[in-house]
Amino acid sequence: MLPFKIPRLPLSLQETALVGVTMLWGTTFLIVHTAMQYTGPMFFVGFRFTTAGLLCLLVFHRAMRGMTWQEARAGAAIGLSIFLGYGLQTHGLQSVSASQSAFITALYVPTVPLLQWLVLRSAPHPMSWLGIALAFTGLVMLTSPQPQAGLSLGAGELASLLGAFVFAAEIILIGKYAGKVNLQRVTVVQLLVGGLLSFAAMPVAGESVPEFSWVWLACALGLGTASVLIQLTMNWAQKAVSPTRATLIYAGEPIWGGLIGRLAGGRLPALALLGAGLIVLGAVVSELRPRFRLWARWLALPRQ
Repeated sequence: MLPFKIPRLPLSLQETALVGVTMLWGTTFLIVHTAMQYTGPMFFVGFRFTTAGLLCLLVFHRAMRGMTWQEARAGAAIGLSIFLGYGLQTHGLQSVSASQSAFITALYVPTVPLLQWLVLRSAPHPMSWLGIALAFTGLVMLTSPQPQAGLSLGAGELASLLGAFVFAAEIILIGKYAGKVNLQRVTVVQLLVGGLLSFAAMPVAGESVPEFSWVWLACALGLGTASVLIQLTMNWAQKAVSPTRATLIYAGEPIWGGLIGRLAGGRLPALALLGAGLIVLGAVVSELRPRFRLWARWLALPRQ
């Protein structure tokens, strides 16, 4: 018996659905990176999530009649995290590659235990600290040509990193409200809040409505539809999947993002690839829970 707990297999239906979410997420980095050549980040995020919210409203309009204040607050809180997280990530994709953005965003996985510590007063497991250390080391290697000089973040990389912290908060919020509110109503509210806040932020960001392009329109409409599927799936699946296990599944997102980016011609230096691997390893390690009492027994087993 191994001295650490291995995630059980096969995956449940809800866990399989979250794996599908990570694969879909992985493709979005390249799509957004392409759209940023034709539009600003706030307009794109606003169009994307307002479209998603209106699609949800069209489908679930009858369910909206019974909305409670708790559901409105939950939707507004998650919507705020959508606005901040995707706004920062999209801003970062103006100047960093899709692959690099995907791996920096993966830092939200080991960040979840830290935020749970601050918000829920639940101290991180020692393995969470190890995962954070590995992920931070990977971040230095991914973003710095000369790691001995320390962490070196450009504007796009810093925005991506801040977005990762916001995504960690979103995971915790979804886990907090899952099972306590109506899934359909909260999804409509969070998508509309995320989109409308982005539109409202355009003057602050110095953005104007971009010149029409079929590229940004197709990207925004496609991602808006995908956002409906993603948010509904996350809210439904996390009724049965804990935030910790959900974040472990989400750790596969940058792998898909990096693969799609590479197929599209993106290349990371060898050192940056090693750093990206450490980030993913840190995300996985942070969710392992060793059973130290089994180490001696495991080491004493005869080797073939």
